[in-house]
Amino acid sequence: MRYLLLGSFLLLFLAGPSNSLFSQRLMTLEQSVEEALKQSPDIVRARLNQERYHELLIAQKASLKSRFKLDLSPFSYQNQRSYQDYAQEWYNTQKLQSFGNFNVSQPIIWTDGTLTLNNRFGWEDNKSSTTDNPFTGFSNSLDLRLDQPIFTYNRRKLEYKEIEFNFENSQLNYSLQALNVEKQITQYFYQIYQKQMELITSREEWNNRKKSYEIIKNKVDAGLTAKEEMLQAELDMMSSQSTVQNNETELENIKDNFKQMLGLPFTEELMVIAEVSVLPIDIDLGMAVNFAIANRMEIRQREIDIETGQFELIRTNATNEFKGNVSVAVGLFGNDKNLNNIYDAHNRNDNQDVRVSFEVPLWDWGEKKARMRAAEASLQTSEYNLEDEKKSIRLGIRQIERNLRNMLIQIQIARKNEENAQLTYEINLEKYRNGDLTSMDLNLVQNQLTQKKNALTNSLINYKLELLNMKLQTLYDFENQRSIMPDVNAYETK
Repeated sequence: MRYLLLGSFLLLFLAGPSNSLFSQRLMTLEQSVEEALKQSPDIVRARLNQERYHELLIAQKASLKSRFKLDLSPFSYQNQRSYQDYAQEWYNTQKLQSFGNFNVSQPIIWTDGTLTLNNRFGWEDNKSSTTDNPFTGFSNSLDLRLDQPIFTYNRRKLEYKEIEFNFENSQLNYSLQALNVEKQITQYFYQIYQKQMELITSREEWNNRKKSYEIIKNKVDAGLTAKEEMLQAELDMMSSQSTVQNNETELENIKDNFKQMLGLPFTEELMVIAEVSVLPIDIDLGMAVNFAIANRMEIRQREIDIETGQFELIRTNATNEFKGNVSVAVGLFGNDKNLNNIYDAHNRNDNQDVRVSFEVPLWDWGEKKARMRAAEASLQTSEYNLEDEKKSIRLGIRQIERNLRNMLIQIQIARKNEENAQLTYEINLEKYRNGDLTSMDLNLVQNQLTQKKNALTNSLINYKLELLNMKLQTLYDFENQRSIMPDVNAYETK
């Protein structure tokens, strides 16, 4: 069968005067899928989207680590006049300073708090018209502060989980896109193969028409038959030639779509080589459904929708919420004209700062309740979508399994029809040579043979496509008895 198909393709390109076999790029189905998964525009977009969420997840992880910041102000000068209320007089101040501030901030993901270490060191020269005791010297302030929200949800942890789900979803989308590209490429591949076979058949028919025309022309020249028979044979021959040209045009159009999906230049010439042989595949329907329900990525996507819907419920419940914040800071301050003495006992001061604050909503006119009802409805929709997705998967697989069984019967019928049509054509061609059959009758037999050949090719291709559909729907290759589960974790975070 393989050599027969290869010989047919060689015949196709040797018979076509405008095509050169050696200038063609020969492609198998496996090569086409592999090429598409590298260069297809849809795959490139899905890959870039996956990379985007991957980098966002890396950035989010980095944001949970300690942040170090240094602010420097090497020169600052102020000279201003102000009014002093308690002395009821105007005074002048002049300040010259240079300082730096070093800050270390550590987010706490488990509590949504923030721990901050801050140190400010500087030199200053302060003068005022209200005092004869200006200060010129150094100062240093060191403090450790904890800010902790209370009576509210952990915003930082929720945001991190959402980005994790976004990244996982992008991985699932990439894998789904890869399967979709495989399906589209396979469809285009077999469309090209189908059109190639139709082109071969139409060229065979054209050759047969030319032979018929020569036979009837000889008979007319010998005065054995009417000239009208030759005119009809000539018309049939021209119609066959037109069919060849139409098939060539349709083939090139399909090839252009195929090249677009592969990311190939339109100027590149190619042909596909396929072995369309069909062996009955035994499919365990129960196993197919269970494997699909357990592994289909759409199921996981619907589960992610439910989890993100629960996040939205938490966020909505915090609308106009009662919440508070606790801030505790301890530190040490010292200043002196001499740098070595800034933390002497008479210059040092222990600083403490403890604050508790609350935000108490009083009336929101029903806003929170309405938003909660909307969020709950959205969550229920996601839960319904999950169950509906499972039902759709079961339904699709059951229908595909029935189609496959029916297609095997159709292939047997199509193969038998093609054999009968070939035999009928050969018998009637001999009758035509002997003058026992008109050209119109032979034309009908020729058309039937062409139709039966194309019908057999179509039935074989339809079975292959439906078998591919079963593989993509179940993520299991029943031909090779193996799982085709994509590794959605192959793109690991750094």
